[in-house]
Amino acid sequence: MTDQRIDDGRRARGDASRRTVLRSATDLASVDGLDGLTIGRLAEASGLSKSGIATLFRGKEGVQLAAVAAARQIFVDRIMEPARDEPRGVRRLSALLRNALDYSRDRVFTGGCFFAAAAADMDSKPGPVRDAVREALVDWYGYLGAQVRAAVRAGELVLDEEGAEVLAFELAALNEQANARSLLLRDDRPYALAAAAMRERLLAAGASAESMRALDA
Repeated sequence: MTDQRIDDGRRARGDASRRTVLRSATDLASVDGLDGLTIGRLAEASGLSKSGIATLFRGKEGVQLAAVAAARQIFVDRIMEPARDEPRGVRRLSALLRNALDYSRDRVFTGGCFFAAAAADMDSKPGPVRDAVREALVDWYGYLGAQVRAAVRAGELVLDEEGAEVLAFELAALNEQANARSLLLRDDRPYALAAAAMRERLLAAGASAESMRALDA
């Protein structure tokens, strides 16, 4: 029983240390990119020792992969899950877009969208880390496209298959441009511009103004 309590205590401390490191890792990577995520920088930011971090994550690549997984869960929790409270179609799509804009605007990570920074850093560097970033973004783009297609099936948008694909691409691009421009200009105005452009694209595709109220906020 005593040995079990000791093991449980060590595990709890290890889990707490891991969470502390990952909070620092995701934030640092949003600014410096995943390649800039070194064990030395993490030790300074988290207050843990370099040897302790290396033991927890088995090296730099382990830290990078864990940071991607942690950021992906935050992305799902902040953007995708809350939108599921709305019915499938334009209402859910609008909530999803609003959540994505707010996630960047509210600086959940200091460097704005973690995956925008990670993609820019890793897109030309083959390996497991790039694969993990790619998988997360493919999941996001796929989910966004699925909501557009659901709205088409519901008769809320009037688009053919190619038009639905183009719309999903445009909506993602507007979100990403708002993130990039806001960071560069230190201005929240790009989020309002992106929301207005999203509304216009949805209206042009047949959506009702009432169904897009989330984008009015």
